[in-house]
Amino acid sequence: MNLNFLNRIFTSLILSGILFLCLFLNNFLWLYLLVVTSIISFNEFSNLIKKKLKKDKNKILLYNFISIIYLVIFTLIGYYLKNNDPFNLLFVILICVFSDTGGYIVGKLIGGKKLTNISPNKTISGSIGSFIFSIFPLIIFLTVFSDSNLNFIAENMKKNVYALIATSLFLSLICQIGDLFISYFKRQAKVKDTGSILPGHGGLLDRIDGLIFVIPVAFIIDLLF
Repeated sequence: MNLNFLNRIFTSLILSGILFLCLFLNNFLWLYLLVVTSIISFNEFSNLIKKKLKKDKNKILLYNFISIIYLVIFTLIGYYLKNNDPFNLLFVILICVFSDTGGYIVGKLIGGKKLTNISPNKTISGSIGSFIFSIFPLIIFLTVFSDSNLNFIAENMKKNVYALIATSLFLSLICQIGDLFISYFKRQAKVKDTGSILPGHGGLLDRIDGLIFVIPVAFIIDLLF
């Protein structure tokens, strides 16, 4: 087990702790976390754009404007979903976490054919692993809440289990697309990571690139279904 992998695990545990505290402790803390996350993500993405476009100031301004609008929407939706039902939001976040984890573990263990030239480290086996692992949060929720005073959550999930499986797989797909989207800009900017703020992961955007796309999609699914 190399040092980078240990750093990755330690950083993930710290991030998970911060996430759970902010999500269930206080609305203001959750909003603060969303705002800070959006600001850091904007800064990292802006740096990628500057490296990609060099001195094309008009295009840089356009990309920055679009990313600001998008991250404001992401922040508002993230706050709305938390107030609407924090457990639903936790379920969505865990789908992203397990999807990323499955892609990393299966991709490293099996390897094989590359998924796309956009990201040389992404493999077909890793993508399949992401889809498989994205079902784990549903299993966890059904197991944990069946044995708690919140068993009504598990009962409701059982009634909609096939729809939730389909939703988990779809959100895993969006998560992977988001990952590839940021990977494209990293490749264009000729950098490995969006930053160095998170040991073992790189930048914050490297960690949440899928999540910032999944949250708005989950909101649309919530509105429609």
